[in-house]
Amino acid sequence: MSLPDLKSHGKPAARAMTSPVVHLNVGGHLFSTFLSTLTRHPDSRLAELRLRTDDGGRYFIDRDGTHFGAVLDYLRMDRVPTENIKEVLREALHYDIKPLVKLLSEAPQNFGETVGRQQFLSRVPHYLENIEVLIHIARAEAVASRHSGILICVLRTEEDLGLLDNAMGSLEAGRESVVTFGPWKATPSVADLLDCIRMDVESRGYRVAIQPEPAVRASLFRSYDCFFKVTFTWW
Repeated sequence: MSLPDLKSHGKPAARAMTSPVVHLNVGGHLFSTFLSTLTRHPDSRLAELRLRTDDGGRYFIDRDGTHFGAVLDYLRMDRVPTENIKEVLREALHYDIKPLVKLLSEAPQNFGETVGRQQFLSRVPHYLENIEVLIHIARAEAVASRHSGILICVLRTEEDLGLLDNAMGSLEAGRESVVTFGPWKATPSVADLLDCIRMDVESRGYRVAIQPEPAVRASLFRSYDCFFKVTFTWW
């Protein structure tokens, strides 16, 4: 079943006066609006929905409706959300509301993520793969323990990479699970990369803390400041 056709034209206010009311059930969240509001952007997916109705006769959209209200507010009043920007952007992309996608993509939160942080991380070799390895090792060491402590080595420059073999060779047995990040050719510092690691691990639902690992440094013949301990807290 598709949404009813809206045949009236003219200004938005005039269209609303003659537009039928549409009742929606978006993943259990209930909304009511004018059809003219829902189909305001004719090239969006909302304007072309073919929907089933629920037991109450509402048009049903099988999607989490937590942030649909923010999308609806934009369609009603051009109100751009200031909270949950990433989540609302995901909904705007799903419904293909191009003006809202553009506005949200240019919001500071998303602009900084896509233009700044992701551009930086794309220059860190194997970054995403190393995040997966880090989580895999932490889960493997979580048996009957409250914490998992994983050693990482962060190498900022090619010169740091040249020192890695000496450092790793000086570590005691059992350090073969060290996860190495870097080097990279970009402005952000080691502290910036550590923040990225923490953010990306926590975004997957884990609780972590990252601290320098002085015990490892003390076990080496010279001072290496590239070792850090990532501590996962399980309960």
